Amino acid sequence: MKPTRTTIALAAILAGAACADVGDAPGSAAAAVADRPPVHVDSIFPIEEEIRRFRLDLPEVDALGPGAAASRDELVARFVAALEHEDTTALRAMVMSRAEFAWLWYPFTPYTHEPYEMSPALLWFQVQQNSEKGIARALRSYGGRPLGFDGYECAAAPTGLDRNRIWDDCVLRVLDPDGNRVVKRLFGSIIGRDGRFEFMAYGNDL
Repeated sequence: MKPTRTTIALAAILAGAACADVGDAPGSAAAAVADRPPVHVDSIFPIEEEIRRFRLDLPEVDALGPGAAASRDELVARFVAALEHEDTTALRAMVMSRAEFAWLWYPFTPYTHEPYEMSPALLWFQVQQNSEKGIARALRSYGGRPLGFDGYECAAAPTGLDRNRIWDDCVLRVLDPDGNRVVKRLFGSIIGRDGRFEFMAYGNDL
C-alpha cells in the first residue's frame, strides 16, 4: 500500500520526537497542550473518517474519568502531593486519557476544520510527546521533596468548548531546588466538565 502523507509525517515526527515539542494551537484551550505551531498534514481521509478510525479501539465516554477531581483546588493539591511523593500512578490518573481526548475534547476544537485541520491520531501523538517530556522534567526537578506549595493561579476566565471549560496559564508558587520561592508552570491547562476536573496534559516551562 502506498504510504499516505499522514503516515510519512508520523514517521518523521517519530524520528525527531526527542527534540520536537507540540506547537501553539489555535485558541487558548488548544494552547494548553502546545508550544509551537503544529505540523499541518493533509490526509486521504475526511476528518470524520479520521475521527471514526481513531475511536475504533476506544470506549465511548461522556464524562471525565475516575481520576478527575471535584474542584480545581483539589486537583492541584493532588498534583503537588503526587509530585512530592513521586507517585506516577496518581499523576497518570489525573491527566486526560486517549478516550477523553477522542470523545470530549478533540471534536470541538479548530483542528477539525481548515485552516488548522489535523488528524486526531497525529495531534494525540504530539500531545503525548509534550506531556511525557513535561512530567519527566517536573519529576526530575521537583519530585521526591517538599515543594513548599503556597497557592496557584490560572488565567482569570476559562475558555468554553461545548460542555468543557479550559483554564490556561496555570502557575504554582513553590520552592525551587535551591530553596528559592518561585512561580512555575509545572502542568498544562485544566479541563473542567460537569463539575469534574483534570489536567489536559503535563507540558510545562521546564
